[in-house]
Amino acid sequence: MKKSLLAGLLAASVLFTGCASVPMGDPKADAQLKTFAAPPADKSGIYIYRNSFVGQALKKDVYLNGERLGETANKVYFYRQVAPGKQTVSTESEFSNNDLDLITNGGQNYFIEQYIRMGVFVGGANVKLVSDEEGKKNVLETKLAK
Repeated sequence: MKKSLLAGLLAASVLFTGCASVPMGDPKADAQLKTFAAPPADKSGIYIYRNSFVGQALKKDVYLNGERLGETANKVYFYRQVAPGKQTVSTESEFSNNDLDLITNGGQNYFIEQYIRMGVFVGGANVKLVSDEEGKKNVLETKLAK
């Protein structure tokens, strides 16, 4: 019994600490987006990033207003400009998507963190709005995905 428990824990630790890769964006665009310039007055800037130790072997789809942006891996982000108003950021999770609804204003950037948490069978994902300070710090530690 102890051996099977130990084997299960070892397998889980490998799953949650390995690493995954996704297609990466243009390095010049990445550098430009990391200046965090405000979008035009008629647009909202949305940064969606993943920067956590947990679940590095997992890739999870992320969506903005129903449009699939791509898969995330650790240390990547996506950026989109959208019309101000109601936005829905969604992430693939263990059994169904998890959503975050927010209202955005023109001329402002918003930072959404996607994070992985332990699930029943595999790691689940969720999203949350974070402060500009926290978001900028984490985006600087990540790279643009495509």
